[in-house]
Amino acid sequence: MELRDLRYFLAVAETASFTRAAERLGMAQPPLSRHIAGLEARLNCPLFRRVRPLELTEAGRFLFEQARQVLNKMEELEAATRRFASGRKQLFSIGFVGSTLYGPLPKAIRRFRDALPDVEIGLSELTTHEQRDALIERRIDVGFGRVDVGETPGLRRETLLAETLCLACAADHALAKERAAALVQIAAEPFVLYPGRPRPSYADQVIAIFREVALEIKIALEVNDLQTALGLIAAGVGVTLVPASVAMLHRDDIAFVPLRDSQAQSPIIVSYRENDQSYAMRLFLKLARATE
Repeated sequence: MELRDLRYFLAVAETASFTRAAERLGMAQPPLSRHIAGLEARLNCPLFRRVRPLELTEAGRFLFEQARQVLNKMEELEAATRRFASGRKQLFSIGFVGSTLYGPLPKAIRRFRDALPDVEIGLSELTTHEQRDALIERRIDVGFGRVDVGETPGLRRETLLAETLCLACAADHALAKERAAALVQIAAEPFVLYPGRPRPSYADQVIAIFREVALEIKIALEVNDLQTALGLIAAGVGVTLVPASVAMLHRDDIAFVPLRDSQAQSPIIVSYRENDQSYAMRLFLKLARATE
């Protein structure tokens, strides 16, 4: 299996569409479809259920999780090699889940860059579970996630803030006209849940919010990331809950509606090695806490 195989597969999995994946990759759709079919033939198993939108099989979900890790590590290796070649040795690596990019993280990064312009900042999109492993293996210095994965020797976790959630629905959806939506209204709609894997995750936080008020959501699809979920929402597949900061996207095809239920929140949790007393780490944590 080549890296190209993984990139093609991830593009299809993340967009849930051969057509959109081909556009992202800058290639025609028929060759991409044949390439994925060839990959399935070599692996002797189907990776997708050919429905609209495409769905990953169990084997496909397993490959998706592993492929993202492989490509992330390859990107880290390329960046490390470039740093070595250029003589730059000081690197501060940050792991994050996608939704935290709409919260305090960008502001903290800007302030950190202004304060320490000679330090190179590395960014890696990783699940909270992947961040834990990357911290232990010293591949990142700090991680931003939304799930408490439990105590880990040598690591410290700190909740920066509890972020309010909001409804995301298609701009022409009936709930888009509401000043505020109630959980009972949302539970009646097809729900796009993310991330599908690994669990526990933000998805379990969302399920728990509804169960706290004796409601069950009707899951239409489980996808692996926020951007895929938003694409499906815009297509009218269903609704979902997102952190309120995501509303800063201002998409014309999606409405972000506040919730009437104040208990609908998701934390932003920063994780780091407890023995890291470097100046860069102390400064970055100070800046991250200041953006709460």
